[in-house]
Amino acid sequence: MSVQLPNDPARDDVLAGRPALWLNTALKANGIADRSLPIRASQVKEAEQNWKLLAPLLQICFPELTESKGLIQSKLIEATSLRKAVGYEAAEYGRVFVKADGDLPVAGSIKARGGVYEVFMYAKQMAEKRGTLTPGGDITVLASSQARALFAQHTIAVGSTGNLGLSVGIAARALGFRAVVHMSSDAKQWKVERLTRLGVEVVQHKADYTTAVECARIDAEGDPTIYFVDDERSEMLFFGYSAAASELASQLEAAGVTVDEEHPLFIYLPCGIGGAPGGAAYGLKAIFGDAAHAFFVEPVQSPCALVHMMSGSKELISVYDVGLTNRTEADGMAVARMSAFVADVMKPMLSGIFTVADDDLFRWLWMAETTQSIRLEPSATAGFAGPEFIVKSPQGRAYQEAQGLTGKLAQATHVIWTTGGAFVPEDQFKKFMDRGASLVNVD
Repeated sequence: MSVQLPNDPARDDVLAGRPALWLNTALKANGIADRSLPIRASQVKEAEQNWKLLAPLLQICFPELTESKGLIQSKLIEATSLRKAVGYEAAEYGRVFVKADGDLPVAGSIKARGGVYEVFMYAKQMAEKRGTLTPGGDITVLASSQARALFAQHTIAVGSTGNLGLSVGIAARALGFRAVVHMSSDAKQWKVERLTRLGVEVVQHKADYTTAVECARIDAEGDPTIYFVDDERSEMLFFGYSAAASELASQLEAAGVTVDEEHPLFIYLPCGIGGAPGGAAYGLKAIFGDAAHAFFVEPVQSPCALVHMMSGSKELISVYDVGLTNRTEADGMAVARMSAFVADVMKPMLSGIFTVADDDLFRWLWMAETTQSIRLEPSATAGFAGPEFIVKSPQGRAYQEAQGLTGKLAQATHVIWTTGGAFVPEDQFKKFMDRGASLVNVD
C-alpha cells in the first residue's frame, strides 16, 4: 500500500529520511481530560499503588532491589559536562537532565517498568483466582514453592525487538513461569543469548517486529496456558510505564526544578511501538498538565508514530507505506507500525515527534560515556536531539510561539529519557564507542 502524507513543513524531510520535527496539529489544551480517550488519569495512581504492593515480592525475586526496598527506579542526572559536549551550554537551553533508565535495575532498560509490572500483576491475578493468594494477603506468597508450582504450568509469551523480551523473560523466569520470546530480525544476538542463558525459549523470525508480535499472539490464542504480553494493545504495560512520572516529579522537585506555565518542562522519549514513551508521557501530563511538553523521537527510517499521526488516518500507516525502509541500528525502535491504542491516547496530548540519523546516535553515545560516564545503547541516545530542535529549528520556534513559550526557554527544563544500555556486553559496547569516536572530532 502506498500512502500520500498531507502537506506539512516536515513532510519532505521525513520522506527523504532526513532529521525532522513534526508538530502535532491535534494537540489540545488539557488534552488528558479529553472524554474520548479510552483510559482515565486515575489509572496512573492505581499503577503507582500496585508497584508499592508488589515491592516486597520484587525485593525477594531481585536482590539488587534491596536498597530501594523493591522499587524499580533510575537516577535523574543533570547534564553538566555533557551539555557542553552536545552544544547545549548556552543559557537559552535552560537546565538539561538525563533520566537514566538505561541503567534501570532488573532489566537494564525502560522496559522493566512495563514488562515486570505486567508479568507480576498477571501472577498476582492468577494466584488470587486459584486460591494461592487471598485478596489483600501477603504478596510474598508468590515467591513460595506452591506458587512456583502453579506458575510452572503456564507460559508467558511476548514479541520483541529485544528489551521488552528481556524484561518479560527475566520477570517470568523469576516467578517460575515458562517464557517464550518471539524476536524480530532486528534483535541483537547478545540479547538473544542473554535470554537463552536465563532459560527463556527464543523464537527468532526472519521478519520484522510486527510479524514477531503476530506470531506470539497466534500461539497464545491457540493455547489457554499461554499469557500473551501484547505490546501493541496492553493497558497494563502502558500504566506500568506511567508510574515513572511520579518518580521523575519527585526527582525534579529535589533538584529545585519548578514546573509551571512560566517554567515549561520538555520531555524527549525514544519511541518504538509507543507503549513506553506513551505511558511515561501520559503520566507526566497527568501530573503537570500543559506545563509538560512531551515529544517522541524515532530513527529517520523507522518513524512509525510520526508517519501514522501525521497521516491523520484512522487505519494504521506503516513506514513501508510511505517508502521508508525501517532499517536502523536502533533495534528497540525498528518498528514499522505503531500501537493503535497509543496513537489514540497520544493524539490530543503529544506535542510532536522528531527523527534522528543513526550516526548521531553513536556520536551521543560516545559523548555520554566520555563526559559523564553514562552508559547507553544507540537507541537510548535519541532524545539528545530534542533541545536543539525546540530551541533552534524553525518548527521549534513555531511551537514556542503557538504555545506561548517565546522568551521562556531559559527558564525551561529538558529531560532526555535514556532507555537502555546497562546490559550491553563489553565487546559490543566497545564497538559502539569505536563507531562513535570515529564520528566525533576529537581534539
